[in-house]
Amino acid sequence: MMKFKFTFAVLAFASLTCTAHAQLPMPMAASPEEVGLSSSQFKKIEAVTKAHINDGLMPGAVMLVARRGKVAWVSAQGKLDSTSPEAMKLDSIFRIYSMTKPIVSVTLMQLVEEGRLQISDPVSKYLPEIGKMKVGTEVAGPDGRPVVQLSDPTRPMTVQDLLRHTSGLTYGSLGASRINASYVEAKIGDRTVNAEEMVTRLSKLALKFNPGERWEYSVSVDVQGSLIEVITGKKLSEAIAERILQPLGMKDTAFQVPAEKLVRVAQPGPRPNGQPITPRFKVDDGAKFESGGGGMVSTVEDYLRFTSALANGGSFQGKRIIGKKTLEFMTADHTLNRLGRPPGLGFGLGFEVRQRTGDAGLPGTTGEYGWAGNAGTLFWIDPKEQLIAIYMVQVSDPDRIALRNQFRSMVQAAIID
Repeated sequence: MMKFKFTFAVLAFASLTCTAHAQLPMPMAASPEEVGLSSSQFKKIEAVTKAHINDGLMPGAVMLVARRGKVAWVSAQGKLDSTSPEAMKLDSIFRIYSMTKPIVSVTLMQLVEEGRLQISDPVSKYLPEIGKMKVGTEVAGPDGRPVVQLSDPTRPMTVQDLLRHTSGLTYGSLGASRINASYVEAKIGDRTVNAEEMVTRLSKLALKFNPGERWEYSVSVDVQGSLIEVITGKKLSEAIAERILQPLGMKDTAFQVPAEKLVRVAQPGPRPNGQPITPRFKVDDGAKFESGGGGMVSTVEDYLRFTSALANGGSFQGKRIIGKKTLEFMTADHTLNRLGRPPGLGFGLGFEVRQRTGDAGLPGTTGEYGWAGNAGTLFWIDPKEQLIAIYMVQVSDPDRIALRNQFRSMVQAAIID
């Protein structure tokens, strides 16, 4: 993995298509062209984003691209909330949903570096209830309706399975099977119970397939969060704060937003023509469940700190959060062309990893890695191009994939040197 040669400085600068001053942990390029990017292409992205805001697909957005150690372009567009006149700003707070996952996976891999577990360990070594789970197979019952037959898994679920989503677990909303329905019925992800109760509920359900058999996006990272709590003896929020957030200076990243920061929280909708808005979690509801799979909020500045540490081989401003070789291991493909992954895209330990430039349906570079969030947020790191891109929005499910794919394609087109 190529290490970015970033020289960090904290630079305060005036608004760039937004109304607020902000501080970013990286110097600003004199122009995008200084770092081999196109000013005119970024103007096109801003124009498209303004059109989406005018069409009602989003109230606003914050977007950032850094290359070769400098912020090439940052833009805050629209409003924080469609019901408020407050402009979107660089310090606006977003629900990042599954962009929580890489933060949790890095935290778990820190424990591996400390010798407190191995990724080859069975999950049941730390969470015994998980070892009792059977594999469910849907068959037709006597009346022709589907029933679930249970059998022992061919091998135990490992920590590596959790990290790469080959655990046999799933998300209830991502399928119509009886097993998916059982997740919904058991209220897996219920914010009113803690991680221990979540694991207890989960352990009473069936696995959807044998661990290691295929890739399926799942609550695996919520289980990682439980592992972290059991091994460290601390709440997930405390472990992450101590190991990631505080060392990197990520002051606005958390599972809950305090009262004094609520005025900075971005909100979704409304969508065009009265179409329904996807419900989003309340950021100040005092939830007991700290979802490692999707419960955090953050800002573009904070996430730039995290991605900059990754881009620099695991350290930021002298604070190391993960070892260089550990990070190389995490950003390698661990799925080995298993069923469930799109063509050209593998999955590492906490990140999607591009295996080939072609096949994927979107432009990019072999070796780039990143992930996205359910409300439309997106990031990726391209070691070969020395590029970081962050996209922060709060949109509804029908819009999020198209919007972030458009952003990714347009940013790729900005690379001219």
